[in-house]
Amino acid sequence: MAIKSVKATINGQEYTLTLNSGTGKYEATITAPATSSFNNNDDHYYPVEVKVTDMADNVTTKNDTDPNLGDNLKLVVKEKVAPIIEIISPTQGQLTPQNKPQVTFKVTDNDSGVSLTSVKLKIDNVEVSGLQNSSIEDGYQFTYTPSEPLDDGEHTVTVNASDNDGNAAEPETVTFNVLATAPNLSVDAPTNNIWTNNTTVAYSGTTDGASLTVKINNGQAQSVDISGGSFSGNVTLTKEGANTLTFVATSAAGIETTVTRTVNLDTKPPVITEVSITPNPVDAGSTYVLAVKITD
Repeated sequence: MAIKSVKATINGQEYTLTLNSGTGKYEATITAPATSSFNNNDDHYYPVEVKVTDMADNVTTKNDTDPNLGDNLKLVVKEKVAPIIEIISPTQGQLTPQNKPQVTFKVTDNDSGVSLTSVKLKIDNVEVSGLQNSSIEDGYQFTYTPSEPLDDGEHTVTVNASDNDGNAAEPETVTFNVLATAPNLSVDAPTNNIWTNNTTVAYSGTTDGASLTVKINNGQAQSVDISGGSFSGNVTLTKEGANTLTFVATSAAGIETTVTRTVNLDTKPPVITEVSITPNPVDAGSTYVLAVKITD
């Protein structure tokens, strides 16, 4: 029998095979498709069809459905490009007041696709569970919120992922800091609800906050210098009677602690409006009542 032609069809392209006299087989060197076969069908391969025509125009065709040769007509193509991981939040070096900060990241791969089972998130080198995902172009976006609060201090998030062809991405890591504790603030002076006839009042105290302000009543808050955790200064009272001093210490992460003091200003001396002695005159050795009426 003489063979007229041997042709193969792969991924919509036809190729001609020629006889190799050394092996007695019809062969062709073919460039594989440029994309992975993973998404081509449920079994992740490109079907190969071989069509042989003899000189009498008899034709034999075999493909991936053939019970004997079918498994040998399934071309598996794997990509070599790893997926890309991008951590969206927290960002590198971020200082957050949240002790349960949401972690958000995305993994993309524009060929075989992201293997969902390969995506792993670690916080401080401990793998977590409960990742939520949503589809985006070429991949997925993931979110995770810690179930337990993180301690104040430095923490590290690490993400690992692979594509469906087994290419592992370079792990992506960010380090951030949690500062969820409100700053300490102690106002030693003035003590609360004191009285004074001086419009200038001294204040002092201690704080571990990053910044401190003080304001009188509804006035503008003024910055206060902190030195070695201590502060001091003077304020001017703005009205007779009760004045409210509001001290606000703010942490580097933006959390505030507030302490208020009431200072009563009275600059007017009391006025004696009436004086009486009863009885007057009084018998020697007897008692009398001295009564004074005062306004203030």
